[in-house]
Amino acid sequence: MTTASSPATLTDEVVFDLRYARSHDDLWSMLDELYGENPGFDAFRERLDAALRAGWAARPADLKRLDLRRDLEPDWFQRPGMNGYVFYIDRFAGDLNGVIDKLDYLADLGITYVHFMPCLKPREGDSDGGYSVQDYRAINPAYGDMADFEAATAAARARGMSVCIDFVLNHTAKEHDWAQKARAGDPTYLDYYLTFEDDTLPKAYEDTLIEIFPDNAPGSFTYYDDMQRWVWTTFNEHQWDLNWSNPQVFVEMLEVMLFLANRGVEVLRLDAVAFLWKRIGTRCQSEPECHMLLQALRAACRIAAPAVIHLEEAIVGPAEMLPYLGRGKHDGKEGNLAYHNSLMVQFWSALAARDTRLLTHVMATHFPPVLTNATYATYLRCHDDIGWAVTDEDAAAVGLGGPQHRAFLSKFYEGIYPGSFSRGALFQYNPETGDKRISGSCASLAGLEAGLDAGDAAGVTDAIDRILMGHALIASYGGIPLIYMGDEIGLLNDYGYVNHPAQAHDSRWLHRPRMDWDTAQAARQGDDSPAGRLRAGLRHILARRAATSEFHASHAIEILNTGNAALFAFARRAPTGSVVCLFNFTDTWQNMPGDWAIQHGAHALHDALSDAPVLDAQGAIALPPHARVWIR
Repeated sequence: MTTASSPATLTDEVVFDLRYARSHDDLWSMLDELYGENPGFDAFRERLDAALRAGWAARPADLKRLDLRRDLEPDWFQRPGMNGYVFYIDRFAGDLNGVIDKLDYLADLGITYVHFMPCLKPREGDSDGGYSVQDYRAINPAYGDMADFEAATAAARARGMSVCIDFVLNHTAKEHDWAQKARAGDPTYLDYYLTFEDDTLPKAYEDTLIEIFPDNAPGSFTYYDDMQRWVWTTFNEHQWDLNWSNPQVFVEMLEVMLFLANRGVEVLRLDAVAFLWKRIGTRCQSEPECHMLLQALRAACRIAAPAVIHLEEAIVGPAEMLPYLGRGKHDGKEGNLAYHNSLMVQFWSALAARDTRLLTHVMATHFPPVLTNATYATYLRCHDDIGWAVTDEDAAAVGLGGPQHRAFLSKFYEGIYPGSFSRGALFQYNPETGDKRISGSCASLAGLEAGLDAGDAAGVTDAIDRILMGHALIASYGGIPLIYMGDEIGLLNDYGYVNHPAQAHDSRWLHRPRMDWDTAQAARQGDDSPAGRLRAGLRHILARRAATSEFHASHAIEILNTGNAALFAFARRAPTGSVVCLFNFTDTWQNMPGDWAIQHGAHALHDALSDAPVLDAQGAIALPPHARVWIR
């Protein structure tokens, strides 16, 4: 029997204290190491404690209930029912109220995770697609206001959808209040940014930095006459890099993070995380302190808003990407999600080459079978370009030359390589390094645009099968598959971007078309157009994924050797049995002996995707062009 004063009475304060105790060491071990020598460390500790308590006290009751549910179901984001959809608010639905009207469309597709592309208040004019944020606590007025945003997150949550938004950590717009105070000479806010009285240090840093946008934003520093100072501007002149070595920046951004969490955000996409810490003589990317900062932010969230998880955006090679999901001392304590850029790059590479050896090598060599409290965000396309992240070492391992293969991929997807089915465009070509990145929508890169233009029915069918094979791949590999807006109906390149001055310099707008709702509604009714076929196929893939328990992200992935360069295969190893996933990356029929699948654990020889047996009369698994099977 307990009394009113008994420890069994779980007040909000008690719950907070229990969570703080749980994550205390994960938080303060990092912050002590980062900032412990700072003379203001005691004041910093007090302010951070107050920020955590204030964030929890302000948290709405329904979100506190969600926190409890997520504590009891910590694997919620790893379950196979998690299917994502990514869109620009204005291009998808006009504004936030329009988004609410479109949630039934997404629910019918099988979506349980929605990423609102940058929606916080950006600077006017060129804002790097919304990633140049002027005010973290306000919504882009073109989309609505914060009340509209909270209504949208609540409506999504009521349908079982988790809302993700972008939280830009590395920089603010130069119009941000902090930057304006720094520009006016306020020493407190000057220390929020990385500024220099002369170019001695900028030149020293530049020796080892890599230009991000060499065409339209060369260099990494900008000189301002009115300040008589150089400012670190990694991405664009209007994006000022924050000084994360200043503990006050950490507290400010933590307070913003909790503010957004309390508006109903469940996934924070932490943008440009690789660039947070600067060290002279390095690329100033993925320094150890980046991971310390990210673990501390994750721990703070687990204390004051544990329903929220972190997606860390680091588009880098495997060895550099995996630590963002927690490796070594950060294992299970850092990001919950990270983009599987390598899987995306290798999908397009294998599709162009009709050869999966590089894909198989990279996936088998560089990625572990399982991750702790983390998984991948898998995707075929996103709002960004495709950089051909194929190392010379990986290429050589399968008999290819790295520079030659990267050049081939750029030519193929630009559409200038003989026999290419793709329609794409170069992005940020760097003649000094030979780096050629590619823009283009999923459908146009996969051949749908070329097939439609030529009136080639077979070419259209091939393109549809390429797109569906790719989505079956990302739906089964592990993690949360993300569908980019319009890919479910095969939206093509939007060449009209060149007519808009704010976009004309950036070919990435080629693959950011507005949603075609007439086509989408016709497709939803089940017409036989390419859009209808794609939507029906993708909806089926997501439904079958949700019904396949073996695809829980905690179940191991084992890359399999098929002995056939046309085919890519892996097994998902669950306690209840295995599913062998097999994909044909060529335009020709292939087959595999049924015994091969049985040897790798698929004893039932039943396709979980088509819900049909897989063996033909000769005991083989017959695979038409671009086939995809999930064999139990």
